[in-house]
Amino acid sequence: MERVYIFDTTLRDGEQSPGISLNVQQKLEIAEQLVKLGVDAIEAGFPITSQGDFEAVKAIADRVKGPKIVALARALDADIDRAWEAIKNSQNPCIHTFIATSDIHMERKLRKTRDEVLRMTEAAVKRARKYAPEVEFSPEDATRSNFDFLCKVLEVALENGATVINIPDTVGYALPNEFGKLIKEIKTAVPGLNNVILSVHCHNDLGLAVANSLAAVENGANQVECTINGLGERAGNAALEEIVMILDTRYRSLGKKTNIKTEEITRTSRLISMLTGYQVQFNKAIVGANAFAHSSGIHTDGVLKERVTYEIINPQKIGLTESKIILGKTSGRHALKQHLKEMGYILNEEEFEKVFVRFKELADKKAEIINDDLEAIMADEVRTTTVEIYSFKSLHVSSGTEEIPTATVRLVKNGKVIEKTVEGDGPVDAACNAISKVTGVSAKLLFYNVSSITGGLDAQGDVTIQLDIGGKKVLGRGVSTDIIEASARAYLNAINKSLTK
Repeated sequence: MERVYIFDTTLRDGEQSPGISLNVQQKLEIAEQLVKLGVDAIEAGFPITSQGDFEAVKAIADRVKGPKIVALARALDADIDRAWEAIKNSQNPCIHTFIATSDIHMERKLRKTRDEVLRMTEAAVKRARKYAPEVEFSPEDATRSNFDFLCKVLEVALENGATVINIPDTVGYALPNEFGKLIKEIKTAVPGLNNVILSVHCHNDLGLAVANSLAAVENGANQVECTINGLGERAGNAALEEIVMILDTRYRSLGKKTNIKTEEITRTSRLISMLTGYQVQFNKAIVGANAFAHSSGIHTDGVLKERVTYEIINPQKIGLTESKIILGKTSGRHALKQHLKEMGYILNEEEFEKVFVRFKELADKKAEIINDDLEAIMADEVRTTTVEIYSFKSLHVSSGTEEIPTATVRLVKNGKVIEKTVEGDGPVDAACNAISKVTGVSAKLLFYNVSSITGGLDAQGDVTIQLDIGGKKVLGRGVSTDIIEASARAYLNAINKSLTK
């Protein structure tokens, strides 16, 4: 009665965030980290949408052991068949099928009657259950659906073998008291829900995804569908780390617990941020840079005297450590390799050599190298190997108040060095123009952000860039103590992703 299952949909709904496009290797790495985190289910993707997504879901199903591996499918035969083909080798396969049940969706999007939706629900769940031992059914836009019809659809799904029923607040419309009341009332109206997992999937359009999910749990839901860092369509989904830590911190009040290994939360959050290019806002609950930072004199004094005066969560509980192991230019390969191992990174020799070279370059510019610096190097070097058509070799920029900015970029493709010198409106523009000249890829800048990874004037700059390449949005990320170089690396990272696609 006290167990709450955690269904992670970072790889499906989270990847639907604008500009995010993960390749197979990146999805596998995330899935393996989600296993370490202890999630109960991983929604690996939507196999019918593309060959790439099918291959990623299949790779996860074939190789990732432990959690339930879930593939999404519309209530269509082709979707369900494709989903099963992707996950059939999983240790714990589950097909998640859905159809809209609100009048506005049925009339304007599906152009189906209620009877047609009932028949499609019956056929979809029945077909999915012939394949998979676990079938989840979702009535899309449930919170704006007619209550009696919603209950009828759920009854049909249960009668045909659904083992999980998910109630989504698809557009983030509900208020917590409304959503909690809905969960309570459908459990009374549809007794069969007491014999299956009752799940909820809340969106954050009004900033209420976590609150709504919590209200549902308090009223009988025993699974929450969520994403790392709250990623997802539009304003995102309920943030996994917030749901988990609310239940953990307020266990005496709520009496609910998960099987999440909370010490893996920070590591997982950072991995997702690195691979997606979506930075975590500083004041984000649990995983933001300021979540355990204290500035006010009163707060600082209190924390120094007794941590619990202003910290309701021990930072070590989520995998943070207050001690910092400092590396510098005198550190050798063994010291770096051992430190990376302690951080949880096991690299092959090729990967380690690339990281070591960047580490030494940074150590010549920065006196102290801390974990955040190493995480940034890992993101820039190791995480981008699977999408690297052109590799960055060097950049020279000439700029001043009375001269036209000029950049010379040297990139490597198939072992051959290609060099171009191009002018621009500024040094960053010139560098990016030179990269476009070398690669032959033109792009329109949509978003550009620079942030500091660590404190101090010698800090590494972290550049996130979003480009429109051929009508598609692509995110790129680059790090360096030189902001122009970081910008060039981010620009190249995005172009490499587009070329890989």
